[in-house]
Order: sequence, then C-alpha cells, then structure tokens
Amino acid sequence: MNRNVRIGIVEAIGTMILVIGGPGTAIFATGGFNKVDAELGGEGELGFLSLVGGPSVGIFGVAFAFGLSLLCMAYLIGRITGCHINPAVTVGMIVTKKLDAAKSAPYFVGQVIGGIIGAGILALILSGTSGYLSQAQDAGFASNGYGEHSPAGFDLMSVAIIEIVVTAIFVLIVLATTNSAGVPNGFGPIAAGLGLTLVHLISIPVSNTSVNPARSIATALFQGDWALGQVWAFIVFPIIGAALAGAIWIAVAADQPVPEPATE
Repeated sequence: MNRNVRIGIVEAIGTMILVIGGPGTAIFATGGFNKVDAELGGEGELGFLSLVGGPSVGIFGVAFAFGLSLLCMAYLIGRITGCHINPAVTVGMIVTKKLDAAKSAPYFVGQVIGGIIGAGILALILSGTSGYLSQAQDAGFASNGYGEHSPAGFDLMSVAIIEIVVTAIFVLIVLATTNSAGVPNGFGPIAAGLGLTLVHLISIPVSNTSVNPARSIATALFQGDWALGQVWAFIVFPIIGAALAGAIWIAVAADQPVPEPATE
C-alpha cells in the first residue's frame, strides 16, 4: 500500500475512534451536555441523567473517555503514524521539524475524514430511537462553543485563551513523549492520554474542550446549526496553541541532553 494512503487511513481510523469515544461519551453518558426531556426525568433544561436515562458520568467521565481513547489508539497505531489523530499535534510536529510539512497532507486529510465518519456513526446510532438525534443536536452534539454556547457562558476571549493554553500544554506533552530518550519505553501513550484527560478537566466548562480541530469540525457538521458558525474558533485557536507549543519546545527543550538517572 502507498505510504501516504496508509497514513491517511490509519489516522482516519484513530480519529474516528477518538470521536466515538470522546463526544460519544458526552452525548450518551452525561446529562451535563444534553437536555433531558420530561419522559427521561428532566424538565427541559440541562439534566443530571444521561441521554438514555441512566446515571451521568459527568465532566470527569468525559475527560477520561477522551484520554482513554487516545491512550488506546497510541498503542494501536502509534508505531505506524505516531498517532497524531489531531491536526494540532501534526502542526506541533511540523513546527519542531519532527514531521516534514511536505508529508503532512495525509495526516490532516485522514484526521478530518475520520472525525466526520466517527460523528456520522454517532448520528446513525442516535437515529435508531425517535427523538434522540434531534435532542442531541439541540443540546449541541458535544460541539465546542463560546458565548451562549459555552457550557458555562464564557465569551470568545476566554475561550480563545483557554484553547490556546490547553492546546499548547497538550502538544508539549505529546512532543515530550516523542522524545524517546527521555520517556521510559512504552509509557509515552500513558502520558499523552493523561495529558488529554487533564486539559479536558480544565476546559470542558469553558469551551467544551476542542484542542483538536478535526473533532470540532466533525461534531459541528452534525450539530448543523450554531456550531458551524463558531467552529472557526476551534480551528484557529488550537492551531495557534500548537504552533506556540512548537516554538516553546524549540526554545527550551529540543536537543537538550537527557539527565542521567540519580545514583547513590
């Protein structure tokens, strides 16, 4: 198989699973992002039940789902593509010259297509019961937003700051995990997964956490309304954060010797 085709397919698979695992959990297993109607025990406002009426996993559950999805994918496809499954990570790799920009197109294309497929699968599942798809779309389809569409009503400036900062943090963690000399063998995916969990815990109340333009594009397309008008922010700000992370890495961490283990 052609190398570029293989990279595109593998990145698409990884991003698809990330979207099913992360936004899928937000849609199906938490009331924090879904309006619960009277039949499911709510009153038409943000409820405390999941979409299907069970207990909500809450913000921690959603954050953990994103991190766990990345961790699993890193072990599954990391040896093939590096498991970017996020355009922001790819940008960070380009800025630090860990990836040739001329070879980046399959990553970006695969990530966007895979995210859309993942969101499409969620929409298909939701359409299997009357009212669930429209309910999920009305509640945002786990999309990112600012202003009245921020989970806690944060404005564009706050969302810009949080997305730039948490994306920079996450991409720095990923860049560190790719420095094999400084990370114990096999532990890189764990650090990356925990890092993604951390940034979600920080920023879900502010922006519903993007840090990943492919994930944001995918859920916005299937929300189909206000999210399409706001998705630009969740393309631009994570990319800025990723570029910032790359610049920081070059300035303070790249080519630095790995400290020797302490000895008694």
